[in-house]
Amino acid sequence: MFQLGKTIVSEDIIEKDFVCNLSACKGACCIDGDAGAPLESDETKILEDIYPKLKPFLRKEGIKAIEEQGVFITTEFGDFETPLINNADCAYVIFDKRGTALCAIEEAYNQGEISWKKPVSCHLYPIRVKDYTEFSAVNYDKWEICDDACTLGKELQVPIYKFVKEALIRKFGEDWYTELEKVAKGYNR
Repeated sequence: MFQLGKTIVSEDIIEKDFVCNLSACKGACCIDGDAGAPLESDETKILEDIYPKLKPFLRKEGIKAIEEQGVFITTEFGDFETPLINNADCAYVIFDKRGTALCAIEEAYNQGEISWKKPVSCHLYPIRVKDYTEFSAVNYDKWEICDDACTLGKELQVPIYKFVKEALIRKFGEDWYTELEKVAKGYNR
């Protein structure tokens, strides 16, 4: 671990390689697991505001889940997450004609309907950020459903921090990312 400003960062994001391989995993991270995508508090308001524009992009199951649970849920620990369909798929998941899970929020963004790409936790994946009072922990979330992404990342020699560069800048800013790059140059991979 090393410190960058008010973050404690795992070396794994520099040392490990990763490039999403949707043709292999079919977007399993959006449909597997037992919780929705983590949301920041300001993102809950964004979801409330954009829901009318998202609705045409959603599956009927997603609309039903959102209308029953809300555009976000609050966990027993007070954290915010996207709702799930039958405790499985994220309510915002849609599928392409090959059966690959995609994000309806990102699709609406790509089509120019909204100006918000998607929750930052999704954009950052496989990095997870946990905020504490004095700092934020920035960690690699290793999940076996992403083994193909690790293999592809290794083949292409793309470390995690480069794969999620845009999302890291979105979350922490350009200066933070520049400092991360300086730290990464000091590592022998």
